[in-house]
Amino acid sequence: MRRQGKDRRQMNTAIIGLGLIGGSLARTIKVHRKDTVYGADLNQDTIRQALFMQAIDGELDDEKLKTCDMILVALYPEDIITWITGHRHLFREDALVIDCGGVKRRIVDAVMPLAEGQAWHYIGGHPMAGREFSGFKYAKDDLFDRASMILTPREGEDLFLLQRAREYFLSLGFRRVQFTTPDKHDEMIAFTSQLAHVVSSAYVKCPLAQAHRGFSAGSFADMTRVAKLSEDMWTELFFDNREKLLDEVDGLIDRLVQYRDALRDEDRESMRSLLREGREIKESLEE
Repeated sequence: MRRQGKDRRQMNTAIIGLGLIGGSLARTIKVHRKDTVYGADLNQDTIRQALFMQAIDGELDDEKLKTCDMILVALYPEDIITWITGHRHLFREDALVIDCGGVKRRIVDAVMPLAEGQAWHYIGGHPMAGREFSGFKYAKDDLFDRASMILTPREGEDLFLLQRAREYFLSLGFRRVQFTTPDKHDEMIAFTSQLAHVVSSAYVKCPLAQAHRGFSAGSFADMTRVAKLSEDMWTELFFDNREKLLDEVDGLIDRLVQYRDALRDEDRESMRSLLREGREIKESLEE
């Protein structure tokens, strides 16, 4: 039986990857908690900037890692797996390791077996917040205010550990902590996030987009906001969740065909019905 620690008021926290998410976590922790925060990033300019902004108290090294109670890994999925695999022998007893990757099944399937029988703990995670920019310079200390934190623990995980994780993220200003399975996470994210990025990227490629000024209002800005993305990161996320995203893209195409056919056939009643159905669904989501 592994010892379950309490969520201490003051902890040593390691953040690996000080981009938008990791940098925002660092800044948020310094606002909401009294933790000592150590950061790691391949870019030394980012480390210097984080130190200057007092988002971290020092650069993470192996000796500091051994003292950390909370370890947040905010890298691309494959890099998350590589980093945890290479550093797992340095995690202290009762340390809680949480990744912040945008897919969960790929990461959890690789990392969870590494934690089995160990004195440290692992939970898959995904903070549901972001911006259309990347990098530490866009990190914000309020990025997670009223956001959801998704956690994907193993089946039958100790309730005290789950409460420890839940209280930690609520202390950072998250509105709720949602527990689910890696598979359900990936299914939902394929629809709520990844499909939106696909649609935005495809939509903005219309030749008319180049002449939108003076002809567009909020709708164009809303539809194109997330087209400004990191193609390296999103390509990896899309292919790590390929099957579920394919289902959502196919479903959207099927629904778009209904609107296309109504226009082609000059079927006003079908179009009115399609639009009414969409409005009613949206209204039901807001209730």
